[in-house]
Amino acid sequence: MASNTQISYHVRSNSFPSRPHPITSEVDQHLSRLRSSQATTISSSSSICHDINGLQDLHGCVDKFLQLPLVQQALGQEQQKKWVDELLNGSLRILDISSIAKDALLQTKECVQGLSSVLRRRRGDEISSEVKKYLTSRKTVKKTIKKALKGMANKCSKTNEEDETITMLKDVEAATSTVFESLLSLISRPKASSKSGWSLVSKLIHSKGIACEEEESDMNEFVKVDTALSTLASKSDNIICVQNQLKELESNIQDLEEGIECLSRHLIKSRVSLLNILNN
Repeated sequence: MASNTQISYHVRSNSFPSRPHPITSEVDQHLSRLRSSQATTISSSSSICHDINGLQDLHGCVDKFLQLPLVQQALGQEQQKKWVDELLNGSLRILDISSIAKDALLQTKECVQGLSSVLRRRRGDEISSEVKKYLTSRKTVKKTIKKALKGMANKCSKTNEEDETITMLKDVEAATSTVFESLLSLISRPKASSKSGWSLVSKLIHSKGIACEEEESDMNEFVKVDTALSTLASKSDNIICVQNQLKELESNIQDLEEGIECLSRHLIKSRVSLLNILNN
C-alpha cells in the first residue's frame, strides 16, 4: 500500500508521569495494529473497511485520551498551544479529505444505481447512455481525487519537541491520513494485475458467466466495473455478469460510507476537544 506519509511510533516525553495512563497503551496498540495491517494487506474495499474500523477504535481511545485532566493540562500549557494549533489544522485537513471521499463514493453509488436500473430493463440505447454517464462520472471523481492526493503529500508535519502527547497525536493523524490516502487511491486509480485488464473484457464478451470468476481476484471492485463497462456487449450473460459486479460494488460502497460516517463523528469530537483546550 503506497503512501506519502511516514508514521513514527517512537515517542518520548516528560509530559506524562513514568507510568502512562492505560488509555495511552490502548492508543499505541491500535496504532501498531493499523501499521501491521497496512504493511501486510493488499488494498481492497474489505481491507480498507477493516482499517477504517480500526481507526474508529483508535479515535474512540483518542476521544477518551483528550478528556483526561492530565492531558488537558499538558496541552493547555502556553508552550504547547502552537502544536495544538497544528493538530487542529491537521484535523481540518483530514475532515476535508473525509468529505471528498464521501462525495466520491456517493457520486459513484448513484451512477451504479442508475446503471443497474437500466440494465434490469435491458434497453440498448439507455444502456449505452448510462454507461457513458458512469464512465464520465468516474473521470470527474478521479480528477478530484488526484488533486486531493497531491495536496495530501507530506502534509503531516513533524516536531522536534520530545513531547509524548503531541507525538502520539501526530502519529494518530498520520495513520488516519494513510488510510484515507489508500481509500482515495482505491476509488480513483486502482491497479489491475500484470495481466491486461482487456483480457477480462475479452472473457466477459466471449465466455459464459464463469468468466466473471476468473482472473478477477487481483482486481478491486472499482476496476472490475470500469473495465467491464469499457466494452460492454449486449449478450445477456455479459449483462448478468456486470449486474453482479455492480451489486457487489454498491454493497462495498455502502460499507465504506457507513464506516467513514462513524469515523467522521469521532474526528469531529476530537477536534472539538482540541478547540476547547486551546480556548481555555
